[in-house]
Amino acid sequence: MKIYMMTDLEGVAGVINFQDWALSDGRYYNLAREFMTAEVNSAVDGLFEGGATEILVSDGHGPGAVNIHQLDSRVEYMRGWGEGPWPLILDNTFDALVYVGQHSKSGTPYGHLAHTQSTNYLDMSINGISIGEFGQLALCASELGVRTIFGSGDLAFTKEAQALFPGIETVAVKRGIKPGTGNNLNEEEYMRFTSSAIHLNPIKARRMIREGALRAITRAKNEEFGISKIDPPFERVVKFRPSANNTNWGISQETHPSSIISLMNMGYNPKPMESSS
Repeated sequence: MKIYMMTDLEGVAGVINFQDWALSDGRYYNLAREFMTAEVNSAVDGLFEGGATEILVSDGHGPGAVNIHQLDSRVEYMRGWGEGPWPLILDNTFDALVYVGQHSKSGTPYGHLAHTQSTNYLDMSINGISIGEFGQLALCASELGVRTIFGSGDLAFTKEAQALFPGIETVAVKRGIKPGTGNNLNEEEYMRFTSSAIHLNPIKARRMIREGALRAITRAKNEEFGISKIDPPFERVVKFRPSANNTNWGISQETHPSSIISLMNMGYNPKPMESSS
């Protein structure tokens, strides 16, 4: 089985906030990369035990976060997206898509380090279904016939993934403790708003990820799951938060008659929103 693994940093156990842990100049950024790579390796180990024959690890964090020196030697590592860029070189030669270190989408109650692309996004939806970074690639995968079988990250993310892809195997390694959406906040305020959480010990989290990845690939041999069906035509709506430098709430709307992948490759054309709600 050929596996595509998308990774991110904010959904990793022990990654506590944006400023110190998730930004490349943060004082704990190198430690965060170690934590992330250890979670990736745990998932890799479970997947190979369950029958994976090839795994591509895609480094999905903004400045890059996988420590390739510590990465399991059995996998290939990808940084950069190639032509398109969507679907990020994912194609129908892959048997499954998995996620490690994924965070919940912007505006998620009890999400930890929740955002979509960056903290200036208020929301993204396709055909009225609100999605985050998980949903964007997973829906592209569905268009290609590739199943999404596993995801680890914060508890709010696992609920988000299960709602979009019922039956997906998930592992929660931490849980946010701040209620509310923060949808009334600007970009800088929201970054601080979404930083409260209770974390599992990273060693326990890695063990759970390994076990979850093994369960997912074992189930994938005999179960049909992980394909989402949203009927065309497709409309993407993106709403943007204001920032200290831009006080406008923005909105962008694009449509495509037949392809989510093509829709994702369309640029944004923000315009002011009528209201911030």
